[in-house]
Amino acid sequence: MRFFAGLRTAAIALVALAGLSSAALADSGTISIRIVKAGFVIGGSAGSGTLNFHGRTYPLSIGGLSYGFTFGASETRFHGRVTNIRRPSDVEGVYGQAGAGAAIVRGAQAVVLTNQNGAVLTLTGRQAGLIVSADLSGLALSLRR
Repeated sequence: MRFFAGLRTAAIALVALAGLSSAALADSGTISIRIVKAGFVIGGSAGSGTLNFHGRTYPLSIGGLSYGFTFGASETRFHGRVTNIRRPSDVEGVYGQAGAGAAIVRGAQAVVLTNQNGAVLTLTGRQAGLIVSADLSGLALSLRR
């Protein structure tokens, strides 16, 4: 009985170490993006940015849609970190968000978003324009090739 209990404990420890080692392989980078958003009920957003990862810079394209109460237009410039990535293409995907906000001339923004690859964007920035929104939105981020 002791042998099987020891074997089971060793198997559990091995699985835990395997999980930790895959998380330990994940890396991080910095990201800067510019998003222009406009809408009346249905909104759209587009933008561009850069990912800095392992000493290289990768250009990004951004697009998205929102649905809910949206009125006006704004430009937001975000800077921050992207974590839990192993390669630049891990930042590609759809980041979803539900939110509410308003900006009249200038406003501060902070957001944490996750995509289907597990990449986590932690961003802060400034929003300029005149916009009021309470909506569901999706932001698609891709590497420009």
